[in-house]
Amino acid sequence: MSEPTIKPKPLSRINLNDFDPDFHGNDDKQDVVAATDRLQEKMQALQNRLYAESKQSLLIVLQAMDTGGKDGAIRKVFEGVNPAGVYVKPFKAPTPDELAHDFLWRIHPHVPGKGYIGVFNRSHYEDVLVVRVNNLVPKEVWKRRYDHINNFERTLVDANVRILKFYLHISKAEQKKRLQERLDTPEKNWKFSPGDLPVREQWDAYMDAYAELLERCNTDYARWHIVPANCKWYRDWVITKAIVDTLEDMNPQYPPPAPGLDAIVIPD
Repeated sequence: MSEPTIKPKPLSRINLNDFDPDFHGNDDKQDVVAATDRLQEKMQALQNRLYAESKQSLLIVLQAMDTGGKDGAIRKVFEGVNPAGVYVKPFKAPTPDELAHDFLWRIHPHVPGKGYIGVFNRSHYEDVLVVRVNNLVPKEVWKRRYDHINNFERTLVDANVRILKFYLHISKAEQKKRLQERLDTPEKNWKFSPGDLPVREQWDAYMDAYAELLERCNTDYARWHIVPANCKWYRDWVITKAIVDTLEDMNPQYPPPAPGLDAIVIPD
């Protein structure tokens, strides 16, 4: 399969116009879907070993504009994976209690423990996105948060949490198409929110905010992947491949058997 340059160099300048959201390498859809299915079989085996080993964990962060495909990617990428060892945490608008604490207070309890894969559907990065675009806190406050985030992620890595971060990059035209589909398809009406339209009007401001977080928080220990996401089947392959590659690098192992198992006889 053809793979785009999805991992910019750490702390390098980012211009999202340099990344084509339509990219799919001219690969045949059926071939890519079949390759994704094969990767999912590998992921299932690796996740089983990770869960059994219980020494390290994997945190997956998904960020995107509205209709960017976070939910769809989660459904497809983790299809068939043992749900006992994987969980998804969506982060919505903070509660009054969460707002009464530092912005990372609500995040840390949901970091996956040893043996688990945790998926953040939105994340701590909302506090340098929504907060910035809507002027919810002063600039000097959200500017400091890039360093706070980097230090937080460094702490997790030091605790044997591997971090994979994906920005699902769609075009503004593709977003319009997907929003219209939600209006036109009765079973998708529930997904449409009138509140999506004011956010769409802030598209350029969000692109600037994403570009800066991709620059400031793309470290050598917690890299961002910029995923071309207009083409859903290609998006799923890119994410699945990155997860499998990471799990293979983590190389979890089944724990050794308890001593004396060979002498045990199961009674009738």
